[in-house]
Amino acid sequence: MKVLTVYAHHDPRSFCHSVLDRFTAGLADAGHKSEVVDLHAIKFDPVFKARDAASYIDAEIPSSVLAEMDLRQQVMDSSRGPLQRWLARRALRDKTPPEIAALIRRHMPKDARAQQKKVAGADGLAFIAPVHFCNFPAIMRGWIERVFTYGFAYGLNEAAWHGDVNGRQPLLHHKRALIMTSTLFDKAAYDAGVRDAMDAVIDEWTFRYPGIERVDHVYFYTATTAPPKTIKNYLAQAYELGRNFANPGPPDTP
Repeated sequence: MKVLTVYAHHDPRSFCHSVLDRFTAGLADAGHKSEVVDLHAIKFDPVFKARDAASYIDAEIPSSVLAEMDLRQQVMDSSRGPLQRWLARRALRDKTPPEIAALIRRHMPKDARAQQKKVAGADGLAFIAPVHFCNFPAIMRGWIERVFTYGFAYGLNEAAWHGDVNGRQPLLHHKRALIMTSTLFDKAAYDAGVRDAMDAVIDEWTFRYPGIERVDHVYFYTATTAPPKTIKNYLAQAYELGRNFANPGPPDTP
């Protein structure tokens, strides 16, 4: 398999980096092709800006919704100065709403498009990060918002555009996503409800929603202050998670 690992931690001496090292070593020893996106190393910009609006416009949006969006007027309103407005009118001349949507989408940010290409080329995905406020750190959350976009990770039918949660159209093809997160608090805290909340937001809505066949989430509890023996066991587990990525065993027992 070709596995893309998205990693988020600023410190190369961190426990998470050690997990990354052991996990990718396990992948290599199992014969998998591995690529790592180190979000801090590439200085990925996680902030969703006006430029990213194009990533959520797509020609496949239902025609009635495109009509409500009035993309032609949106383009004209965003044009600055007489020359840009003249160029915009010329570019939009005689174009249908789907054609205007396709034109807008071609202007989506190059960095997000490059990350989408990496995702599309992988058979499986892995994510390694510490827990921040019961979620991924901002840089990884921003990566998801800017990369797992409409028309790439998922679509919506007309009912969904009008509020029906069952109207999603999953577009991702990956066989598996594996999430590895280090925590400050112990397993008892997660058993009391924290894990359920994170599983709903991260596992279900971020990865199963767009169609990934299998999603597993491994928590390295209290890694911040764990004794050396526990850390050693965690890193051995990370290696096995890589080595057995294609054959993980029953769900919930990775």
